[in-house]
Amino acid sequence: MILFHNIRVAEGIPEALATLKERVEQRVNLQVHHRQKPISISNNMLFRSCFVAGLSLSDARQAAEIEALKLTTQSTIHDTVFSKGNLQPLWSALLKLRYRDSDADLENNPTLLRKAVNYEIKRGASYLLASDHLDAWLLNDLAQVRQGAYGNIPELNLVIGSYGDDIPATLDLNSTQVPNTQILIAGTTGSGKSNLLAVLLHEIRSRSVDTSYPVNFLLFDYKGEFSDPANDAWLKLFEVNRGAILDPMTQPLPFNPFKDFTGKTQNEINLYATQLAQALSAIDDARISANMNNRLAEAIIEAYKKTRNRPVDFELILKEYTRKQPEREQDKDDSVKSVLKQLIRTRLFSASDTLDLVKESLIIKMDGFPKEGPIAKAIVYFVVSKLNSCYEQLPKQAVEDKLVELRHFTIIDEAHYMLGFDNKPLRDLIAVGRNKGLSIILATQNMDSYKSDHFDFYANAQYPLIMKQQSMNDGVIKDLFGVSGKEFQEIKEAIAGLQKGELLIKNPVAITLGVGKKYRKVSVTHLI
Repeated sequence: MILFHNIRVAEGIPEALATLKERVEQRVNLQVHHRQKPISISNNMLFRSCFVAGLSLSDARQAAEIEALKLTTQSTIHDTVFSKGNLQPLWSALLKLRYRDSDADLENNPTLLRKAVNYEIKRGASYLLASDHLDAWLLNDLAQVRQGAYGNIPELNLVIGSYGDDIPATLDLNSTQVPNTQILIAGTTGSGKSNLLAVLLHEIRSRSVDTSYPVNFLLFDYKGEFSDPANDAWLKLFEVNRGAILDPMTQPLPFNPFKDFTGKTQNEINLYATQLAQALSAIDDARISANMNNRLAEAIIEAYKKTRNRPVDFELILKEYTRKQPEREQDKDDSVKSVLKQLIRTRLFSASDTLDLVKESLIIKMDGFPKEGPIAKAIVYFVVSKLNSCYEQLPKQAVEDKLVELRHFTIIDEAHYMLGFDNKPLRDLIAVGRNKGLSIILATQNMDSYKSDHFDFYANAQYPLIMKQQSMNDGVIKDLFGVSGKEFQEIKEAIAGLQKGELLIKNPVAITLGVGKKYRKVSVTHLI
């Protein structure tokens, strides 16, 4: 069998597929209601469709045209284009059939094989773009969707790299045996965290976008790497384009961050006001007295009275807060007013919702704000809070053939900036998401960040992934791996010896049986 692996894309194909994508989506989105998400065809589906269309053409292959193709070095066709549905043997047989009268040695000439695959894709794209061929394919009433292909929950057993013995290292995200899907990453600058995040996203998206259960994501891009135009090629790995990038420095985020309490009780508003006041106080380093904090909570309650329980805004909260100050202090700024005025000036959020955070894949560009400043903290706090509101409206996740549905991942890089205070929306996101098919990936520089007085993220995470550390906390290592004595020293030395792109993961079998090493070292796939 011919193995389709690491097929680089030939020049000219991305442009042909972009044109085909536009035409397909024009036909399937003839009339879209303003609240209905337009259908978008994935890159994987485009590659596969063009490959099939090319193989369906029986005329002779032109060796000179195949040899003339130039393969790029930046972009590859994801292996799942061919392995999906266990159809690789079929593609192998069809390719051999089409080249049976050719002298081309596809099995022993990897470069020629890559060019032949690209040749079929290019022929298929040209065919579908010509005449009325595309309509004939889209309207083919003989087409049958195989049960168990598009409509079923995809298996998300992510390949993140390999163990020392070249065995694939995998993370099982959605079998019924997995209690949760929280992923924690701890690694110092230069340890390979960004590449690991890209590998995780690439695996999650490529395994799900071609199904009825696509897994979307929201990434807080603190360093600006994923939203940098120089790295646009990365976006294709996640089946998104630059339209997925939200930059609050240039345009307000397209939703109102405050909860809608229409039809809710006053007690619910009071509790929310107290929590929100505490959060607004915590995201600023300035000292805020108990009186100021109480006044802020009362101002939020009064603001909701003014809107009749509809979502409020920062201007209204500031107005009510000022009105509750002693008259002699109303013209002066205190710490609370300073934070509110910063949030008003930066215009971080829109007055109404214009997109669904869960049904889209989005990257929020964060590098324009100081990481430890109140604005960056406010963005993450309010977006996570909004996600919780979206999650509450969703039905329970589907379960099928020992697999559970996953809907959405929230990814917070540099998460230590959000773990230093009692971040209730983040804790709620973990609790609510467990039964809704929603999860988080948190990345920090040091493993200490995940255990605080407010919450133990390690105790709630299925997959702690430990990369190279600048410093190590003995207590965290002992708790995480359940070790002491000689075992503890061995793990500590293993962490100290990690190189860029390597990580340690718990070995659940050894931990359960009490036999063997309680950790395994993984060499992460190099993707970006």
